Amino acid sequence: MKALVYKSTGSWYTVKSEAGEFLNARIKGVFRIEDITSTNPLAVGDWVNIETEEGAEGTAVIDEIFPRSNYINRQSPRVKYQQHIIAANLDQSVLIATLKEPRTSRGFIDRFLVVCEMYHVPAILLFNKTDIYREKELGIYEELSAIYRSLGYRVDSVSVQKKQGLEELDRLLQDKTTLISGHSGVGKSSLINSLLPGEGIKTQDVSGWSGKGMHTTTFATMYDLPGGGRIIDTPGIRELAITNLDREELSHYFPEMRERLKDCRYNNCMHVNEPKCAVKQAVADGDIDEKRYISYLNILDSLDEQKGY
Repeated sequence: MKALVYKSTGSWYTVKSEAGEFLNARIKGVFRIEDITSTNPLAVGDWVNIETEEGAEGTAVIDEIFPRSNYINRQSPRVKYQQHIIAANLDQSVLIATLKEPRTSRGFIDRFLVVCEMYHVPAILLFNKTDIYREKELGIYEELSAIYRSLGYRVDSVSVQKKQGLEELDRLLQDKTTLISGHSGVGKSSLINSLLPGEGIKTQDVSGWSGKGMHTTTFATMYDLPGGGRIIDTPGIRELAITNLDREELSHYFPEMRERLKDCRYNNCMHVNEPKCAVKQAVADGDIDEKRYISYLNILDSLDEQKGY
């Protein structure tokens, strides 16, 4: 019987059969999926085959995983050189960002977008807590919106407190499987509670001494939306370390760089010190945002550190 993974707690999984029944399931044997090595063999969003167990009501055994259309991963927080798959079979992802209490860094946004580009998952930027923005933050929001929209990304704003932008968000999520992610403290749980009345997902304030959010979600969990579609709530991410990426490939995942690569003098141009570099010229001309270019250099450095350069 075919089923969809809704939650992973390590050794046990919550799955929903095509008949609509939720079951607790465990893995039979060891999975190797398309030679992907990860710290978690199964992820939320995976389609699997299950066999119910005789004499054990409400439980099943997972004996097959079906091919993934895509997935999003990160560097494993426990095993430095392995990946951890956050979720699979996604139609889109939503990164919840804030410009105040706490502030989401440009570097974090750009890293998230690179990961989405790597695995062909359309990304949406959603700026939350607009009710506490003042003139400074509103100006930054307009600036960032213009930059990321020019690159083809959808950018929206929302205020859970004032219930602004929620109807539009509902329409964006309808009939799609969407990964919801963001820093701890950006209001992700409050936002999901507004979409799922009655679920009562735990929320927690930003810690006063650090200005950083506290983790409130321990495991990735999928929820069915009342109007159709599914969302996957992920643990709050403090840092997003990229894995499975060669430094030579990085510029291909910056849309504004990708369209200029053919104009560089050298085919293997890294856009750092090389002469006649079309990317560096575009930065100098103001056609590529300088802070996006700095994000590129920072990610490049982090990839070098991973490989021990």
